[in-house]
Amino acid sequence: MDSTYQTVLNLIYKKPAMFVSWPKRKLLLLPGVTRILQHQYPPDVKRQLRDAGITPNGLSNGPAICSFLLAEGVRPLRETGKGWNIHHIYDGKFSHPKSATTTHAIKDGQYFTEAAGLVALHPVADAVADEFSEFAWWLREEAYKRFGFDPDNVFVK
Repeated sequence: MDSTYQTVLNLIYKKPAMFVSWPKRKLLLLPGVTRILQHQYPPDVKRQLRDAGITPNGLSNGPAICSFLLAEGVRPLRETGKGWNIHHIYDGKFSHPKSATTTHAIKDGQYFTEAAGLVALHPVADAVADEFSEFAWWLREEAYKRFGFDPDNVFVK
């Protein structure tokens, strides 16, 4: 890896709170739901979201965003006023060296709305997560440490 890229990674690792925002707890909001263009929420989930002050979001990644927020995740704002991206840390990329594949949360109803596998990422970190396996696996290890979340059974001894 180029030393400039390693410098960016090291900055994120040294000051993770500036780049990564985690939910406070695990929460599978809508078991069985995967990413589609438009979502409907059951009445009990709508009520739960509204009671928490969260507007149900029917867009493609809306249930994941709602799960992250309901699990007490904080989604900082960019200078444009838009929230940081909500990123599935198991995005089908960067399989473990001992495996040919990795979990792809948006295609798996067991993980699409699981807050333990979601983070809000600063735009710089979002680009890094998309590009570098080292950072993707750092996020996954953090999810394991925080929540025991390990759908690929890599960290379980």
